[in-house]
Amino acid sequence: MKSLLFLVLISACWAEPHPDNSSLEHERIIHIQENGPRLLVVAEQAKIFSHRGGNVTLPCKFYHEHTSSTAGSGTHKIRVKWTKLTSDYLKEVDVFVAMGHHRKSYGNYQGRVFLRESSENDASLIITNIILEDYGRYKCEVIEGLEDDTAVVALNLEGVVFPYSPRLGRYNLNFHEAQRACLDQDSVIASFDQLYDAWRSGLDWCNAGWLSDGSVQYPITKPREPCGGKNTVPGVRNYGFWDKDKSRYDVFCFTSNFNGRFYYLIHPTKLTYDEAVQACLKDGAQIAKVGQIFAAWKLLGYDRCDAGWLADGSVRYPISRPRKRCSPNEAAVRFVGFPDKKHKLYGVYCFRAYN
Repeated sequence: MKSLLFLVLISACWAEPHPDNSSLEHERIIHIQENGPRLLVVAEQAKIFSHRGGNVTLPCKFYHEHTSSTAGSGTHKIRVKWTKLTSDYLKEVDVFVAMGHHRKSYGNYQGRVFLRESSENDASLIITNIILEDYGRYKCEVIEGLEDDTAVVALNLEGVVFPYSPRLGRYNLNFHEAQRACLDQDSVIASFDQLYDAWRSGLDWCNAGWLSDGSVQYPITKPREPCGGKNTVPGVRNYGFWDKDKSRYDVFCFTSNFNGRFYYLIHPTKLTYDEAVQACLKDGAQIAKVGQIFAAWKLLGYDRCDAGWLADGSVRYPISRPRKRCSPNEAAVRFVGFPDKKHKLYGVYCFRAYN
């Protein structure tokens, strides 16, 4: 009779968190499935909507499966970690981590994020004074002993996407210059989802521009020959991913509500660019940026048929009520161009920030 030999190897793995800042940043716990109650993390809403300057709560709660008690009733300390997912899905940006009485926030989130903790199993994150860069997808991770689980919540911002090219003209920005160009205009480089939503709302633009994931795309609602062909279907045209240092395109920027007043300065005479800058300063304001004129037009319905200087040296005017001699066919921010700063005379749009 043959004998059977059973070799059983039992390996136990136990990691008890050490409650200091180094453990909050570097500790990684391996998940091992055990018999008994399983930790579950749930987001009650997959998408949350807000705007720049607002406050928002990203929902996240944790439970034990097959039990009515909360996960916090166990013997292990609960570790809650919030991260922001990046467009390449391979990197995560640390936002906030908590374990016991220890709390730590990171980067631009410092002083603006904390847990709601309305109950023992509430890991919801409150973000205050939202900035444009807060837009995106967030992961809530809860760890108890050897168990962990996650949930993802998307934070969407009310705002407007606009195409931008500099004074040099069409297709003159590499990816890094495109990012800076948007920041200079009180905006950030738009994501694909933001451009897609803008296309669904009617944005039609035939020049390709950078997006935040490094792709180059453009939205077409009215197919025509110079823009992919008149027999093609409407959509967001995708040029793919290009060299961020060498390739040059325009850019799509995104901006949201602002905390201030955008206005056309009533002045007895038309102005050169330098005179326009000084006129706004004399009025207790600054010359407005391109992002601000788009936000005022889209979010506030600002309408003015007077061409005016903006900070980048361009001249534009916002029309929310199309009419003859202003913008007869569509509501839009009309672009006059980049006139000679020293000799051409126009009005000026100013922006006064609220304290």
